[in-house]
Amino acid sequence: MTHSIDIEALNQQIHIDSAFVERLNAETAKVIVGQHQMVERLLLGLLTRGHVLLEGLPGLAKTLAIKTLSRAIDAKFSRIQFTPDLLPADIIGTMIYNPSKNEFSVRKGPIFANFVLADEINRAPAKVQSALLEAMQERQVTIGNETFKLDEPFLVLATQNPIEQEGTYPLPEAQVDRFMLKVKITYPNKEEEREIIRRNLTGDFEKISPVVKPDEIIKARESVRKVYMDEKIEKYILDIVFATRSPADYQLKNLALLINYGGSPRASIALALASKAHAFIQRRGYVIPEDVRSVCHDVLRHRIGLTYEAEAENVTQEDIINQVLNSVEVP
Repeated sequence: MTHSIDIEALNQQIHIDSAFVERLNAETAKVIVGQHQMVERLLLGLLTRGHVLLEGLPGLAKTLAIKTLSRAIDAKFSRIQFTPDLLPADIIGTMIYNPSKNEFSVRKGPIFANFVLADEINRAPAKVQSALLEAMQERQVTIGNETFKLDEPFLVLATQNPIEQEGTYPLPEAQVDRFMLKVKITYPNKEEEREIIRRNLTGDFEKISPVVKPDEIIKARESVRKVYMDEKIEKYILDIVFATRSPADYQLKNLALLINYGGSPRASIALALASKAHAFIQRRGYVIPEDVRSVCHDVLRHRIGLTYEAEAENVTQEDIINQVLNSVEVP
């Protein structure tokens, strides 16, 4: 009986701790029309210390979304436009020689911010991509002999355009795995687009006010980890990830020829954390299967490798995840 009381108390606590989510949603909605999923996924990344890779066509408010979120959270924002001639020093910073003092001083790069937008990450060469990914993983940057810790919260939002192949350097699989979520952005519906046109024609844009302090986000991260996850949900997450590795064990023999490699242990960790954060955003103190299913595509779509057969048959990662979710038993 104490078990259920604990859950009830936890549920009330999480409901209090997550109160800022509604304030944040209301504030971002002043500027961003639709795209609720994108804003929610950015928040998921923030609450789990995970980074987000956004894939979508130009003009779908990717830059606007992260800019708006950083203003609403009263955090520092910087945008880096990735180009083929970019150097690692352009991102992390460099040593500058000062002749009057006869010494070198550090000039910090745009990576020193809370929100970093890496626009069109696949346009820069591998050396630049790896400099950014090291900062994402280690949350620190080394310039010369000095190592600098990056400020928290620290979120990298990288965008890539799915249709352009010329002059791009695709991210290697191992580096893509560093992103907790890969979110696909789609077009707005007619009603949303009508609203977008009207706002742009009248120039009627509301100002965004900071409604959340960075400290609140850091405190909320601790609450996210406290969200209760039952053993049955843990087993459900493991079954989903293992079904991508050995589909034959889950009556999915047809997928064996389509999957080159499945989700890594990083996928299991990310799926569990993202499910907890999703429950937190829904202002609930415990995880339900719907939380797992809701974040599953974003966590797994960049962690499943397709074989040539799959590409020849036009089978996508989405199709494979759908089949896995339809066949793995829901607790």
